[in-house]
Amino acid sequence: MLLNRWRWFRERGWHEIDAATYNTLWQTYGGSVATHPQIIQRLSNLVDMPVRYLGWQQDDQLTAAIACWDNFLALSRNKLKKIGKKSFFDLGNAEIILPVADSARMKLRHNARYISQLNQADIINWRTQKEQLTKVKSLDEFSSKSRNSQRRKLKTLLEEGGQLKPVTDFTPSELAKIYCDLFYKRWQFTAPGSAKQPEVFTLLRDFMTGSIILFNDEPIAIHIIYRVESPKWISMEFVNGGVDPQERNFSPGTVLHFANIQAAWEEANNVGKDLRFSFGRADREYKDRWCNRIPVGFTN
Repeated sequence: MLLNRWRWFRERGWHEIDAATYNTLWQTYGGSVATHPQIIQRLSNLVDMPVRYLGWQQDDQLTAAIACWDNFLALSRNKLKKIGKKSFFDLGNAEIILPVADSARMKLRHNARYISQLNQADIINWRTQKEQLTKVKSLDEFSSKSRNSQRRKLKTLLEEGGQLKPVTDFTPSELAKIYCDLFYKRWQFTAPGSAKQPEVFTLLRDFMTGSIILFNDEPIAIHIIYRVESPKWISMEFVNGGVDPQERNFSPGTVLHFANIQAAWEEANNVGKDLRFSFGRADREYKDRWCNRIPVGFTN
């Protein structure tokens, strides 16, 4: 009875909707990798967490939607910790863009972090979070000297026997092995979620993007990037990566960052959409080279 009362209090103004309606609202208003309907459903099934979908009604119209795990937004890392399944998958500290109409004004009483500025004006209890996220710079924000330097490095790598191959050329099992091997070579400990990595990459295969660098047919750098497309923007999350430190003369990690960023912007420009390419939390100096820091919000 007490649990039901707390749920009633938390969800005042929200109404239960079905998965199909959530999908329609996401496709209409947009969202991000961590709020995409299929990603939520597939990863929720992986960790055996039921999803509840709620809609916010305003002027007889649904103007917002959320997917929940109890009092947390779905895919919440904090909820995964509570149920002992933190290591099942890794989405990093992903930007949370909720499917919300421009006219919406709502109160979100679920626990959520890293909520995008795109939702700030719509969520009346949005509060600025201490940690910031990183959003990839536009190509114009990189100096011509920097761009030319990265292109020369890639050219040298290719002339010396290197290759740049799309992740779609590899099976999920191959990607999992490449990623886990290169992550360990770089950091000398196992990658987060490594035990479930083949299964996760199989589930999220449709959303994986970017390239892998090979040298003499051996992978030397990989970045795990997920991509979804909204009506007005493309949302991408760089979750993690791995690189062979023995090949540092070629700077493969740096070259791969630039190659992936350049390809992402070319795609976004071709379809006339903004690019929201996140490198996660602003917690490493190297991210400042590629990204601008952006404020995000939280609710509870």
